[in-house]
Amino acid sequence: MDIRNIAIIAHVDHGKTTLVDQLLRQSGSFRENQAVAERVMDSNDIERERGITILAKATSVEWRGTRVNIVDTPGHADFGGEVERILSMVDGVCLLVDAAEGPMPQTKFVTSKALALGLRPIVLLNKVDKPAAEPEHALNEVFDLFANLGATDEQLDFPHLYASGIGGWAVENLDDERKDMAPLFDLILKHVPSPNQIEQRDDPFRMLAVTLGADPFLGRILTGRVEAGQARAGDTVKVLNRKNERVEQFRISKVLAFRGLSQQAIDHAEAGDIVSLAGMSKGTVADTICALEVEAALPAQPIDPPTISVTFGINDSPLAGQDGKKVQSRVIRERLMKEAESNVAIRVDDTPGGEAFVVSGRGELQMGVLIENMRREGFELSISRPRVIYREENGQRMEPVEEVIVDVDDDYTGVVIEKLTGDRKGEMIDMRPAGHGKTRIVAHVPSRGLIGYHGEFMTDTRGNGVLNRLFHGWTPYKGAIQGRRQGVLISMENGVSVAYALWNLEERGRLFIGAQEQVYTGMIIGEHSRDNDLEVNPLKGKKLTNVRASGTDEAVRLTPPIRMSLEEAIAYIADDELVEVTPKNIRLRKRHLDPHERKRQARAE
Repeated sequence: MDIRNIAIIAHVDHGKTTLVDQLLRQSGSFRENQAVAERVMDSNDIERERGITILAKATSVEWRGTRVNIVDTPGHADFGGEVERILSMVDGVCLLVDAAEGPMPQTKFVTSKALALGLRPIVLLNKVDKPAAEPEHALNEVFDLFANLGATDEQLDFPHLYASGIGGWAVENLDDERKDMAPLFDLILKHVPSPNQIEQRDDPFRMLAVTLGADPFLGRILTGRVEAGQARAGDTVKVLNRKNERVEQFRISKVLAFRGLSQQAIDHAEAGDIVSLAGMSKGTVADTICALEVEAALPAQPIDPPTISVTFGINDSPLAGQDGKKVQSRVIRERLMKEAESNVAIRVDDTPGGEAFVVSGRGELQMGVLIENMRREGFELSISRPRVIYREENGQRMEPVEEVIVDVDDDYTGVVIEKLTGDRKGEMIDMRPAGHGKTRIVAHVPSRGLIGYHGEFMTDTRGNGVLNRLFHGWTPYKGAIQGRRQGVLISMENGVSVAYALWNLEERGRLFIGAQEQVYTGMIIGEHSRDNDLEVNPLKGKKLTNVRASGTDEAVRLTPPIRMSLEEAIAYIADDELVEVTPKNIRLRKRHLDPHERKRQARAE
């Protein structure tokens, strides 16, 4: 059967997963009456809750006698490691661009990777039925983007369609009848080259592993595209790493191909097929699975280096072990090593004491998702503030810089520019009207200045601003950046908080806890209204007297406490503080719980 391999790439929230839903529906991959979830490709719980794609997933549909293998990729820069590997597996890409927003930072990132591999994109202007859509303007911006990224003449001559993923139609001209996705399917068959299977069918078997999975029955599974030869269940093959060193030899226990939403066992896979192989015990992402006579590994994409690191430690608070079952450092280390194996954008290093591990990755969102997954699995952790990773170049200290693109109402441009360029040592690159009373600001800001900024940005713009960021490069160190200005309220007692005590503390600052909650010495229970830390007693009840004058015992009315999400808590803490993460709670605490130990450390520093 003829094959086409294509990846859907775009900025976050431009409609990739919704489009794949429609392609599956219209190609007959579902029965008429089959109950199918919305955004069927987002299978993971966190993906469904947040409405984002975290892991790339493959599916396959049949259209007019041709098998089209489609890969849905993530949109966030934090998961860029996934996108880079996927692109080496396909022969074409469909670039989705929101007709109202135009090309965004992530569009630039994924397009540069695709063009560098020599792929010729199909451009799909999505959401053209939105009231604010300007498809022709967006199309011109895409052309300019391609030209700026150094596209060849062939790549600049890209075909384009107008579409509505949610409406389920695509057309060549906006005046055409809007029926279905047939024009997109036909364009894929016409424009995307077929893998050159005929020449390579008789060569020895070679396949580059792109994603790693696990199955409770089959064990370890590696997915990739067969570059040459054939793979059959029962064949003995070997695994080579990037340095052409032999990792292991194994017998293929199953060859699985994507058919609609499921994977099915097939007899054999030929050059050009995207398949999963089972049976190996050590092979991992970026390794080459090949016939025994092959000596050279296939070239694998180098992965961009991590830019931030977070320390994962055991939970040593007085409340440790009450919510989660997995609390030992050995168990935490095993889980992190397993994560680093399947996620090439993450690196795990041991610390000298062995009680904590430094995890390096692409951004706060990637770290937040890993921690959230671990707490749902029953882990208890203490997490440090994220730190950026510096590097030395010619004796100079270099730090990572991100390109920040902000779309904000005209009224709030002043406060956003002041925060980015003043407090956070950013550099303004561009500012222009974006239509409908909005302004687009482009700035280059050090990564450390952006840690914890998103929440503040949403407050400054009354929740209407949109902030996108993307790793831009390295720049000489720009000096100290001011951190949190407020001090914190620290509990000086162990026990259960009392409403009367909290009511008296409200004038001291904003509280993070309510009444009848477990607290311990050294736990952070609120934000001080001044810039110093203050030790307080949240357990102090009201002294009872025998006087019962009217109005003496008014009911205590507490202001609702501030509840932080995991990412907000990690971004909020200072260097001498930790976030205690358990399956049921997120608490803030000082690194040293004993007040005397804190004073000793402060003097030492």
